[in-house]
Amino acid sequence: MSVTRPEQHPRVPDGYDRLWTPHRMAYIDGENKPVDDGAGPGCPFCRAPGEPDEQALIVHRGQSCYVVLNLYPYNPGHLLICPYRHVPDLTEMTAVERAEMTELAATAMVTLRRIKDCDGFNLGMNAGPVAGAGVAAHVHQHVVPRWAGDANFLPIVGQTKALPELLGDTREQLAAGWGDGPR
Repeated sequence: MSVTRPEQHPRVPDGYDRLWTPHRMAYIDGENKPVDDGAGPGCPFCRAPGEPDEQALIVHRGQSCYVVLNLYPYNPGHLLICPYRHVPDLTEMTAVERAEMTELAATAMVTLRRIKDCDGFNLGMNAGPVAGAGVAAHVHQHVVPRWAGDANFLPIVGQTKALPELLGDTREQLAAGWGDGPR
């Protein structure tokens, strides 16, 4: 992350500081999105369980679902809960998968409250491309920690989110403290 001041680049006449986030172009350009609806190497949620946890950013592995950090988080600690099976939405999941997804979401909330001291959460899923699903062929639930005052002008005006922590550091903290402590 770098901030460029107008005096460093005199062609910028408005006097605003610029927060450069070129890493976001990977998301905008569709990097890591599956090329088709098929399971396997084209699907990042099918591929992740076959990789080491640290490399795949997996925080916890359950019986039918796993918890992974979002590569393009809205906030530090933004988790995704995915079934191992390649299914497009809740209607295709088994009752066991749906139950475990719900339990993992609850455990994620407990863990994030304790480790990240968050004030609230956004939980949800986008079913289908028209609903905003980036990986529409493999259902996943978002657990996004929220803090009072965590939204500012950057996401609204600049379509940019400043994240103060590296994904690997967040994964290490959450994996080490997964599910410990009272509910």
